[in-house]
Amino acid sequence: MLLEPNILDPNCPSRLVFQRIGDKWASLVIQVLEAGPMRFTDLRGMVAVVTPKVLTQTLRALERDGLLTRTVYAQVPPRVDYELTDLGRSLLPPLKTLRQWAESNVVQMDAARDSYDAAQDEAILAAAH
Repeated sequence: MLLEPNILDPNCPSRLVFQRIGDKWASLVIQVLEAGPMRFTDLRGMVAVVTPKVLTQTLRALERDGLLTRTVYAQVPPRVDYELTDLGRSLLPPLKTLRQWAESNVVQMDAARDSYDAAQDEAILAAAH
């Protein structure tokens, strides 16, 4: 008997899905690939600051999970394109919502961090005296 998926249950397989799409590089790669098939170098340029090793690991994981395809073209030099599958494209609407939320609330979160950090600094200074 299969139980209802519950992301809060540490043994639920849906938790692995949540971890995959919650990975910062995976969600960025998926959003970049919304534009269509892309080569590794172009993808790396769009995602920025990700190392080639980490991008390769991310692409392999997304391919393994069925979220993108990797197409190798027999030409010289070799050409490899990455493209979202239908399953990968189905993630675009929720990721867009999350992206809009992040972009709309970044100023508030920065202010909260600054306030928290200032309070921590004051507590450290008070403890030192």
